[in-house]
Amino acid sequence: MQLLGSIPGSVKIVEVGPRDGLQNEKDIVPTTIKVELIKMLVASGLPVVEATSFVSPKWVPQLADAKDVLEALQNVDSARLPVLTPNLKGFEAAIAAGAKEVAIFASASESFSKANINCSIEDSLARYRDVVLAAQKLSVPVRGYISCVVGCPVEGAIPPSQVAHVAKELYAMGCSEISLGDTIGVGTPGVILPHAILLAELILYCLMIPVFGGSVIPMLEAVTDVVPVEKLAVHFHDTYGQALSNILASLQMGISIVDSSVSGLGGCPYAKGASGNVATEDVVYMLNGLGVSTGVDLVKLMLAGDFICKFLGRQSGSKTATALGKITAHASKL
Repeated sequence: MQLLGSIPGSVKIVEVGPRDGLQNEKDIVPTTIKVELIKMLVASGLPVVEATSFVSPKWVPQLADAKDVLEALQNVDSARLPVLTPNLKGFEAAIAAGAKEVAIFASASESFSKANINCSIEDSLARYRDVVLAAQKLSVPVRGYISCVVGCPVEGAIPPSQVAHVAKELYAMGCSEISLGDTIGVGTPGVILPHAILLAELILYCLMIPVFGGSVIPMLEAVTDVVPVEKLAVHFHDTYGQALSNILASLQMGISIVDSSVSGLGGCPYAKGASGNVATEDVVYMLNGLGVSTGVDLVKLMLAGDFICKFLGRQSGSKTATALGKITAHASKL
């Protein structure tokens, strides 16, 4: 147990399924379904559920009903319901609709920043300073996201110093929390020796496979040097099946905030084959096994996952939900 001694006794889970999970769905999900999903997630005990995003409907048609979603949730006060606001216009619209918390979205990759939000990293930070300043005047907390903290689909591996720079800027401007996102899910938990890295890169080069990323440990070390660890969250996609391992490594480094998406919904539209966020059900199951408190009822969480998966007409991306569902189905036949 000495190995696990540094793990926090409790972890705050930030559910991102209703926003990050649904935003790239091709078929429009009705407002009523989104609202019901959020209410079910809140009922499971999740303390934070990211509700929607106030972006241009031209860019994200799926979230064109952001105002209606938020207004339908005004009586839900047992959980925090932050919304994404990419600029000052989006922030003002969110506040007018009743938002009490917002989030902004930067990148550690110059190429990804230009592809995703159509501006450079520094230009995005300048834009977000205006948002944070406006939020501070209204005492509205702002969460900062950083994408591509380990690897980028265009640039490959991202230097930890680059991630630390963006994190430091977001913290300095007043973000109350900063989420570190492995957007294409290429990170691993191990610290690889330099000669092993060179050998791996040589093999991948010979096979004409791009080297996208590496260990999350050096990245977290660089960021915790400039931002207090209690202000940091991790946000892992599970493309290579490494998300839970990366979360465990992050917990051992003192991180106590984890982003996840019910049923593993979501994905990165700019990276081929990039699967969704780590499933919330799988994170809760692992944390339960570690004796870490989350305040989340796994059964109620699975009901929320089953609800949205049935509507979308697909199987859950959660291994926990799939396994427990089979056990329950088998037991009901006995």
